[in-house]
Amino acid sequence: MGVDVWVRRPGVLAGVWDAQLVAQAADSAPVSAPTARAPVEPDSGDVAALWDNLRTEVRTCTKCALHQTRTQGVLGVGPRRVDWMVIGEAPGAEEDRRGEPFVGRAGHLLDAMLHAIGLNRGTNVYIANVLKSRPPGNRDPKPEEVAACLPYLMRQIALLQPRLMLAVGRIAAQNLLSTDLSLGRLRGKVHHFGELNTPLIVTYHPAYLLRQPADKAKAWEDLKFARSVFRQLTDRVGTDGDLS
Repeated sequence: MGVDVWVRRPGVLAGVWDAQLVAQAADSAPVSAPTARAPVEPDSGDVAALWDNLRTEVRTCTKCALHQTRTQGVLGVGPRRVDWMVIGEAPGAEEDRRGEPFVGRAGHLLDAMLHAIGLNRGTNVYIANVLKSRPPGNRDPKPEEVAACLPYLMRQIALLQPRLMLAVGRIAAQNLLSTDLSLGRLRGKVHHFGELNTPLIVTYHPAYLLRQPADKAKAWEDLKFARSVFRQLTDRVGTDGDLS
């Protein structure tokens, strides 16, 4: 897999992300968009064609049995030139219906979490899943399903070349890092992904936070950590090891 391990909605935010945590975001640092890379030219025809081909392949993919039960393959959402990439587990029922990742209650919460550190899926973050097709009953992905879908994700990452990746949830983190370590042991560290050694931070899946709201405070610590790592990257400061 090329993995190097260990080295929007206005009116929704306060309802799904604790108002106290949003207030902490405002107190601890200005809530503004993270510094982005220098402006680039619009997608060339070749790059745009690569994205279009990838989207078509995902929507029509039959590489695993999930194509028999899904509505459509779900590639991702966001600009094609961004510094941040968020990766979750797999589409749910609403995502399968609409063709966009994280659009249900968990999606509303993810939007609020990202908004708290100055990110928005429409402007400066790309959101995708490890699995592009919904597993029946939202069960955990099977190894053969992940193996079939990972090449699509790798092509997305190669096209985006994000500066920082945020893995949300145990399934995404374990598959990206080729490990069976618990999410608790993966949090709070800078991991590196792929040949470009892209920094990768791990946090809770928003669906889990809806079931266990007491852990929102821990998730907020993860987001602040990710924001600090990104700022160090843009300031050309090394980020190997444990940072806090």
